[in-house]
Amino acid sequence: MSAFLKIIIALIVILGIYFSWNIAGPVVSAPKEKYFYITTGSNFEEVKSALVERNVISNSFFFEWISKLLNYPSHIKPGRYEFTNGSNLISLVRKLKSGNQKAVRLVLTKLRTKEDFAKKIGENFETDSLEAIKFLLSNDSLAPYHLDTNTVMSIIIPNSYLLWWNGSFSKIFKRLKTQHDYFWEGKRVEKAKRLGMSPEAIYTLASIVEEETNMEKDKPKVASVYINRLKKGMKLEADPTVKYAMRQFELKRILNGHLSYSSPYNTYTQKGLPPGPICTPSINTIDAVLDVPETDYIFFVAKPDFSGYSNFSNNYNEHLKYAKLYQQALDKLLTLSSK
Repeated sequence: MSAFLKIIIALIVILGIYFSWNIAGPVVSAPKEKYFYITTGSNFEEVKSALVERNVISNSFFFEWISKLLNYPSHIKPGRYEFTNGSNLISLVRKLKSGNQKAVRLVLTKLRTKEDFAKKIGENFETDSLEAIKFLLSNDSLAPYHLDTNTVMSIIIPNSYLLWWNGSFSKIFKRLKTQHDYFWEGKRVEKAKRLGMSPEAIYTLASIVEEETNMEKDKPKVASVYINRLKKGMKLEADPTVKYAMRQFELKRILNGHLSYSSPYNTYTQKGLPPGPICTPSINTIDAVLDVPETDYIFFVAKPDFSGYSNFSNNYNEHLKYAKLYQQALDKLLTLSSK
């Protein structure tokens, strides 16, 4: 064998190794941002450029060659993709072509306003907060779900949801509605009927209880206070509804000047429940309302030991005694903190 032929064979072997390495070798890197996003409407050139810019691949030649071989350019699928360090180009292209994206885990806890909800959606999904808030503020959009702009937040059952990053807000909303309907099937809707309340009313009452106390043991008793007031035709006079009406959630103390604030959500001026929830209550709080115990409590006020628990009473004089003790403790605390 001549020296020239040996050189040719060596070059062929080297090129074969080079091609094999770039196609089937561990040449793919995970992006620094963890996920690689393909927005709706992206074309092949944009995807290719983005992969290089984010250092997922070192060059586009082999990616383009494999992509055309597997017919990926005509099968661009938007989404949020996760790549592992050391994977190869073939698996990369196959994942992108199949649309095998990584779902977003949306964790919904306590939200107070539609704007808060829209912001959270915009932070986690391709759809922006503007699309979300337009939907949430449109009675036409909400009518098919038997909701309006006041009751819309009752659709949210605080939980963890797996959703596609590139889904429209209407698709996200439908997913939440499915979970909402499942939540209210069976025992819960029967319990609501026994209380003579709709699921939306239970949810609204639970939202007030949620804002009144963090103490799980007190939640059923707080719920009983408001149920009893509703039965007696009394105003609920719930301080959190004033904060919500004024959109001043940072208020530590509700003063007399706040109580007359004009709003259908102010339960100091309006009888009955507000027209919608003032936050998204936890499942535990919703169940506390559904399992409300029979009591004769009409009043409650925070205990003077600042434990977070409340003193409950069935008459105004006893309530005034408890309220005075709490006020004295609060005044003493404020005096000490100001020194």
